[in-house]
Amino acid sequence: MIKQSLKEAVCSETLSCWREKLFAGTSGNLSCYDREDDLIYITPGSFPYDLMKPEDIMVIRPDGTIADGPHRPSSEWRLHAEIYRSMKDVSAVVHTHSPYATALAVSHTGIPVILIEMVPFLGGDVPVAEFALPGTEAVGRNAVEAMMKDGRNACLMANHGVCAVGGSLAQAHIRATYTEDAAKIYCHTLSSGLPAVLIREEDIQAMKEQ
Repeated sequence: MIKQSLKEAVCSETLSCWREKLFAGTSGNLSCYDREDDLIYITPGSFPYDLMKPEDIMVIRPDGTIADGPHRPSSEWRLHAEIYRSMKDVSAVVHTHSPYATALAVSHTGIPVILIEMVPFLGGDVPVAEFALPGTEAVGRNAVEAMMKDGRNACLMANHGVCAVGGSLAQAHIRATYTEDAAKIYCHTLSSGLPAVLIREEDIQAMKEQ
């Protein structure tokens, strides 16, 4: 059954990401997964965000076939489908091309734990997933591998962007926001010539145990 409430939620969260400049132009995509009905609600491909309405949100099955909607789904639907297939606690995915995080992705540089909020929100550092051609199944496999290796909630996608996941749209969105924030601070610190002092491993573990 198609759920209008999920279309509205995806549209609303997408527009919030766009206003926060996590998305630029028509790049980036966002989805949520209705496990009960095995349907993915995902942004349409190459669609202007300023014109997006709930009825523009696409509903697809995990194999990419369209269940509802007037457009093509995002070309990165395979990324979303692979994450939902492999990460059973994930119900939402946000894929951004936010500038600071993408700058690090271009240099294949992960974000170490430089901020305390990275531990509860991101699970620790933000690793870099190996490069794969956009729109391929390999993009999803590489993102899943990078995040599941050490229990992370976000990763940089080499030469591409950011992927953040969560149990809800709001959670995935805030994790994408924290990834960009950490990347911005890390980039500014490195460009200043000052050292980026990392949080000690024992303190990271203590925060995880709180």
